Amino acid sequence: MRKKHTQSFKLQAVEKALSRSEHQTLGQLAEQLGIGYSTLTRWMLEVKQGKLAEESAPMAKSKRPVDWTAQEKLQAILDTERLSEQDKGRYCRQKGLYSQQIEQWKEQLMSKPQNNNEQQYKAQIKALKEENQRLQKELARKEKALAEAAALMVLKKKAQALFGSDEEA
Repeated sequence: MRKKHTQSFKLQAVEKALSRSEHQTLGQLAEQLGIGYSTLTRWMLEVKQGKLAEESAPMAKSKRPVDWTAQEKLQAILDTERLSEQDKGRYCRQKGLYSQQIEQWKEQLMSKPQNNNEQQYKAQIKALKEENQRLQKELARKEKALAEAAALMVLKKKAQALFGSDEEA
């Protein structure tokens, strides 16, 4: 028999799906909630289309918290720093966040100050690796060509020694 889920459960499931961490897939979240993957994706589509909404708590049509920029994350940390727990909860509901996410962002900011340019470093490293591979291929090609030229010169000298030189005649 099919299980009937309440409107609020569906909305909470969609909120969790939109605010999940980068390392958690929709399939894992659906399994955790005890629903099917296709059910969760259907609910997400219904929310997006406006078919699944609650009047008392309209869903924010903002981007997922994992897609926030560093400036937006910092602003959220600063906005909630001096708030009481109730005010912090209200702020999080308005922004579509969980207070744990703000705490996690704060810990990341404190523990990895060099993280600001991490994406630039990764891009540079990737470009350098690609250039290194290209240069290694070119070097291997040139080494083969040099070996072939050396072999041809050796053969030419052997042929001249066996048959005599054309220049002598």
